[in-house]
Amino acid sequence: MSRALPKYNKRRVTFIGGAAAVALSGTVIAGFALAGETPDSGTKNARTLAGPGTISCPDVRSKLPAVPASAKAEVDRNLTLLNTQIQEANKRLVDTVGQGGPNFVQNAILGPLKDKRVSTVNRIATAIGRTAAKPQGLDSLATCTLNAAGTNAGGGAAGKPQAGGNAGNAGNAGNAGNAGNAGNAGNAGNAGNAGNAAAGTITCPDVRSKLPAVPASAKAEVDRNLTLLNTQIQEANKRLVDTVGQGGPNFVQNAILGPLKDKRVSTVNRIATAIGRTAAKPQGLDSLAACTLTK
Repeated sequence: MSRALPKYNKRRVTFIGGAAAVALSGTVIAGFALAGETPDSGTKNARTLAGPGTISCPDVRSKLPAVPASAKAEVDRNLTLLNTQIQEANKRLVDTVGQGGPNFVQNAILGPLKDKRVSTVNRIATAIGRTAAKPQGLDSLATCTLNAAGTNAGGGAAGKPQAGGNAGNAGNAGNAGNAGNAGNAGNAGNAGNAGNAAAGTITCPDVRSKLPAVPASAKAEVDRNLTLLNTQIQEANKRLVDTVGQGGPNFVQNAILGPLKDKRVSTVNRIATAIGRTAAKPQGLDSLAACTLTK
């Protein structure tokens, strides 16, 4: 008995230490739990242990036609990028638990992820289309969903630490009105100009002036996408006003400027592709995608 007791205590101490490590290192452990798309499954689930839920995206590889040998390297590179994008989105899901308002995940994670996937699947389609029939409709695979689940949903009262160290997250149940930001207080009514003055304005590089001569066959598509660029800026500026006071110091960059850049990348790529069908494809339009906030 005297020899067995120390072994029992030693195991008990080891277990307690492991539990403490889990409690204190939830984010690190969650990082190791990330998983992306795999070629064999129809819907890809990237799971984490931190409990904010999982992001699922449609499989692209299984929807592709036969890939020409000349396009295989580029297609494989972009399929790998799709995996990386899901992994990064799931990591961000864990790292930003409790941030922003009830639409934070959609606006700052799922929205930008969709824009990135649109750009990536368009590159895949373009690569295949150089030497074979260009696949259509891949954009429909860009939208991902959040499978809400886990330990942060409704567990605990406001101000009390949650398991895994998410203190004062009120169970993260829809961010419980995002205390202090309920109804975006202080922005009610917004009286138009007052909201703009507080939010600032978003400015973007002009694309039209940087284009070469546009072939007549591409003019309608180019004009449509130039109009879309203007619409994207208008929507971003409206969102800037509507979300004054939300999120942390990086909210505007993560939830507005970042997604806007991704949308503009997709749009200018479509412009370049349209011109490139019957003339020299313009290069470097991506450099015009990033916009800035002017206070």
